[in-house]
Amino acid sequence: MGAEDEVWSIGELAERAGVSVKTVRYYSERGLLPEGGRTGGGHRRYGPGALERLRSIRALRALELPVTDVGRVLDQGAAWEDVVAGRLREVERRMTALRWHEASLRLLRDAPAAERAERLRLLGGLAAPPDTTVLARFWRRTLPVRFPARLAAAVVDVAVPQPPADPTPAQVLAYARLHALVATAPAPPVHLAGVPHRPTALYEGLAEAYDLAAAARTEALDRFVTAYADALSTRDTPAFRRRLARLLTAGADPLIGRYWHLVGELRTPDAGPTVGAVHGRMCLALKREALVDPELWPDPSGGAWGE
Repeated sequence: MGAEDEVWSIGELAERAGVSVKTVRYYSERGLLPEGGRTGGGHRRYGPGALERLRSIRALRALELPVTDVGRVLDQGAAWEDVVAGRLREVERRMTALRWHEASLRLLRDAPAAERAERLRLLGGLAAPPDTTVLARFWRRTLPVRFPARLAAAVVDVAVPQPPADPTPAQVLAYARLHALVATAPAPPVHLAGVPHRPTALYEGLAEAYDLAAAARTEALDRFVTAYADALSTRDTPAFRRRLARLLTAGADPLIGRYWHLVGELRTPDAGPTVGAVHGRMCLALKREALVDPELWPDPSGGAWGE
């Protein structure tokens, strides 16, 4: 009898593979380990191919692949990449969660006694890794009704920071504070609320202005102003700029300022400024251009937009 014709009992296969008979029986009953036949007394018999398959099953199970996925990998070659990639994503998610747990524990360990209760409260409301749903909902509430879906998605994408995969304790604290800030905040005011304007023109223009500012282009401020002028259906004039500077100063929301400050704490030094920081710089540049204190600015239009 050649080696390819050799058959083993369930006990012999288990011994060769270094597993228990119970393990071989389990995989056989789940259909992962085909039998090579049975004796007249009904005892299972396995051929040499069963040994290699059993070793493959054990290797895949050691990687914590579910039994159903093990079968797909062994019997459907096309499923190999999908199954392994899915398992890898799950492992990466678990590792990220562990890193967040580690950084959270370090944050508590190093906390001054007077801050332990607050930090523990903040961490108690935060998943590991955090879910961005609350932050996204907060920003969607700042947008006008009937706002284009594509622009809403773009605003949320820019404004909602993704949790770091390997956070420092300081980043965990910043994210926890950010989460708590928006979770308990009242509905934020819509930008330019109460002022008739075209939101689509405004947000599209601001996005271009922020891109120019990020590239240190000198025309960034001009595009920033024309975004508001277009939205308000007026022209960019010196009088309009004075009015706009007053409006943006009066409409500055401390809550939004706090939000962007915390987002800044989450970013690495090489990540560049946040959109909130860029917006603040544009507003400051506009104020400096006016050269006078907002309280002293004349209102030549009697309430109109400087026309």
